[in-house]
Amino acid sequence: MTAPPERRSLKARLAAGERLYGALLRLPSETLVEMAGVAGLDYVVIDCEHGPADTAVLQHHLTAAAAQGIDVLVRTGTAEPALALRCLDLGAAGIIHPHVDSAQDARRAVASVHYPPLGTRGFATYSRAGRFGTVSAADHVTASRDTLVVAMIETEQACAAAAEIATTRGVDAVLVGPADLAADCSFPGQDVIDDLVAAAHRATRAAGRAVMTIVPGAEGARAAERAWAQLVLHNMASVLMDTFRSLATPGPAQGAGGQS
Repeated sequence: MTAPPERRSLKARLAAGERLYGALLRLPSETLVEMAGVAGLDYVVIDCEHGPADTAVLQHHLTAAAAQGIDVLVRTGTAEPALALRCLDLGAAGIIHPHVDSAQDARRAVASVHYPPLGTRGFATYSRAGRFGTVSAADHVTASRDTLVVAMIETEQACAAAAEIATTRGVDAVLVGPADLAADCSFPGQDVIDDLVAAAHRATRAAGRAVMTIVPGAEGARAAERAWAQLVLHNMASVLMDTFRSLATPGPAQGAGGQS
């Protein structure tokens, strides 16, 4: 999205070596987006693969995010260039593409979010991303080059092709999906998945691309930092459930003088 000149894009911040923290949201709630911004997170991910893909609702989320100065990435479904285009026209800062198994898949993902000559995205400046036609075509194209492209690796085949995927021109970051990876491998021992994830992360870093890691909470975030993840993404479903469970756990019995 064409942004005010004083605000740096996620892509520029990654290039500068910053570690960025985000929240993965599957629950349609502008309030959660606002709270993430108020709390000081760098970005939120709206999940349109496993969550609602209603673009009208998505626009409300993006408007709330803009008010708090927080960027939005959208995870689309597998090979959904039309949805990716709509998300970017609404002002998303980037797209997370699931099930990227090869360099060819990665090239298609990049093409869907960039204008020619790098990609095939349909051009328009009258969208929200183009500030409703108030920016020039040249400025809009320049701003679009900051679109972040995250390739999701979710199969054993994809892990083997991690180096080729990560070095694909236009791929900015790689996210390994451990749940789908485990399913693809017929749910082996955790050490098998850990080894595949670590190898994919090494290939990503060797290619000079950022590693994105989904974590269940603060302890997972610290582990991700030690593993040199540059995009740390908190799974808010996990964080909220842990919080609710802690609230539901009975505490020490209060005496008669306890507060009601």
